[in-house]
Amino acid sequence: MNAIQMILVVFVAFLAGMEGILDEWQFHQPLVACTLIGLVTGHLDLGVILGGQLQMIALGWANIGAAVAPDAALASVASAIILVEGGQGIKGIGTATGIAIPLAVAGLFLTMIVRTISTAIVHIMDAEAKKGSWRMINVWQWIAVCLQGLRIAIPAALLLAIPSGTVRSWLAMMPQWLNEGMTIGGAMVVAVGYAMVINMMASKEVWPFFAVGFALAAIKDLTLIALGAIGLSMALMYLALEAKGGNGGGSNNSGDAGTGDPLGDIIDDY
Repeated sequence: MNAIQMILVVFVAFLAGMEGILDEWQFHQPLVACTLIGLVTGHLDLGVILGGQLQMIALGWANIGAAVAPDAALASVASAIILVEGGQGIKGIGTATGIAIPLAVAGLFLTMIVRTISTAIVHIMDAEAKKGSWRMINVWQWIAVCLQGLRIAIPAALLLAIPSGTVRSWLAMMPQWLNEGMTIGGAMVVAVGYAMVINMMASKEVWPFFAVGFALAAIKDLTLIALGAIGLSMALMYLALEAKGGNGGGSNNSGDAGTGDPLGDIIDDY
């Protein structure tokens, strides 16, 4: 990479770190972060493929209560950099996916450090609030958010500081069994992440859609665009029928018959 590409990669990493907290533009999502890094480094196809692989894993990650999910931003940025510098092309995606998992877990340590510092910043902001200094409150808020960006940008810069030849030699030193194991393990984690999402969404209303999609995916002549168009069409038909049922489309829509919104009724039960 040249200097401009390195600066752009660090900038993308900085945005991904901030979005891990802001969660507004989704730069921390693997599909977005890896695609942007692939774009600025001239390896857009590799970035999209790697991002898609990691996104399937991250679908099952969520912050629940005090349990913090693995760091998808660090995993995406670091694995994308390793994939580009490794120079293995498509063959290196399995290795990069396998490396991303321990990186995501390691990112929890950096998250803990930054959030601990942010706790002290909150007390400083409380003191400024007592003084009525709104400007300093905003300044400290920006400092806390930028710390989240540096949490990813600094490791990305350190990875970029390693010469590409060194990265390639390290990857070449990995035995064949380890490369194949990481590729298989990465594919299994993708399946587990998707299964976790299915488990959370599973209901008698959505299982037919899953079955239809599973069957259509086996047709090799259908492209991803075609499958997406079919899925969108089915979603629109479902919403139209759902609205018709909610507007008193039948005479049994009264009392305990439900609202006409099957998914809404399930959520209300919880």
